[in-house]
Amino acid sequence: RPGGGPPAGGPGSGSGSGSGSFPSLFPPGLHGIYGECRRLYPDQPNPLQVTAILKYWLGGPDPLDYVSMYRNLGNPALNVPEHWHYVSFGLSDLYGDNRVHEFTGTDGPSGFGFELTFRLKRETGESAPPTWPAELMQGLARYVFQSENTFCSGDHVSWHSPLDNSESRIQHMLLTEDPQMQPVQTPFGVVTFLQIVGVCTEELHAAQQWNGQGILELLRTVPVAGGPWLITDMRRGETIFEIDPHLQERVDKGIETDGSNLSGVSAKCAWDDLSRPPEDDEDSRSICIGTQPRRLSGKDTEQIRETLRRGLEINSKPVLPPINAQRQNGLNLDRAPSRKDSLESESSAAIIPHELIRTRQLESVHLKFNQESGALIPLCLRGRLLHGRHFTYKSITGDTAITFVSTGVEGAFATEEHPYAAHGPWLQILLTEEFVERMLEDLEDLNSPEEFKLPKEYSWPEKKLKVSILPDAVFDNPLH
Repeated sequence: RPGGGPPAGGPGSGSGSGSGSFPSLFPPGLHGIYGECRRLYPDQPNPLQVTAILKYWLGGPDPLDYVSMYRNLGNPALNVPEHWHYVSFGLSDLYGDNRVHEFTGTDGPSGFGFELTFRLKRETGESAPPTWPAELMQGLARYVFQSENTFCSGDHVSWHSPLDNSESRIQHMLLTEDPQMQPVQTPFGVVTFLQIVGVCTEELHAAQQWNGQGILELLRTVPVAGGPWLITDMRRGETIFEIDPHLQERVDKGIETDGSNLSGVSAKCAWDDLSRPPEDDEDSRSICIGTQPRRLSGKDTEQIRETLRRGLEINSKPVLPPINAQRQNGLNLDRAPSRKDSLESESSAAIIPHELIRTRQLESVHLKFNQESGALIPLCLRGRLLHGRHFTYKSITGDTAITFVSTGVEGAFATEEHPYAAHGPWLQILLTEEFVERMLEDLEDLNSPEEFKLPKEYSWPEKKLKVSILPDAVFDNPLH
């Protein structure tokens, strides 16, 4: 609810104070972010705030303690309209006392290392900022806290609903650096500011097929679609490709030249090992749909996450991290080191030594995807594998993972001799360029998923590979 937060102007009046009570009144992490907000808005020391009624660290559902809302006059010279500017407090470490984030020092990231911002075009006659963006930011924060997956500039979020619950075409998000807010050094680490940018479905698909940074650059060139500061206008009724058809040519050329920068997605997916009878206790079907699924080892989970994160780096090398590698420098600096233990599950790895989980070569494989995930298969093949890269589907309903790799990817346990290989519930599939080209022809109707009925099946008997596109209900009910 608006109001009820700490006095936003308070830290300013106490700046430089040596009062011993200062830290308890204004926690240093909170003070650091307020300082950057004061730099931008010296005339708004007490902005409206949406606050979590019951704080997350007291058992409440909302991870963000506060969302401040400022009125930004824009910049007429740059064709930047007046807008509302929202800033979150809570993804970084505000308090430094381990109530939410474990304190890990001043040199690395504070908490998750970032806060979210959002710029919403101010409607004519609007005297107060709408509060729905605060709930949107809470939703994204809940995802970060629950999944331990952090955001980076260029990331996209498939939301599949108007961001303000209206009839708007703005139904998804991209993330980028906030154009005005600078990184803040706090006593608990560094905080950067990632801005949410609302986009249409067609723009999201273009970001998936190519890369988020490329689409963000195009949005900056179209004033009504964001302009230089990437301001979201929920009333925008046209995509950038409808506003300027030439932009589609730039995307197509980018896809052809660069491929896709998306290395994987969380998805509804499963796989069966058709090489074994169902009653075999090592059959992968016990992993996908059995009552006691085998869990991924901690190191496999970490490798999959690094695989997903690696693809978000511009010009990333087509290399899968070694299976037995620890977290590699530079890949996960946006996540506090303390979170490594919970991700890698060292205790469970000690019970079942990682080296004893043998890699199995499979003769015949059946892949299963829901419609949304299946629609990304052409992207996986054309935008990733034909460019010598890899693409991972990580199940959102279990530990299952499917990674497609090209022959140029190093570090994979699938090989040309044994193109289907599994490490626990993690399947890797190696596809040659010739087979990828054939699959793209056979899967052409996936580019228009609205035109076919489910279930849909594709099969390549000589390759002993089958792909099924199934209704969501199959994945929502694991015993189906």
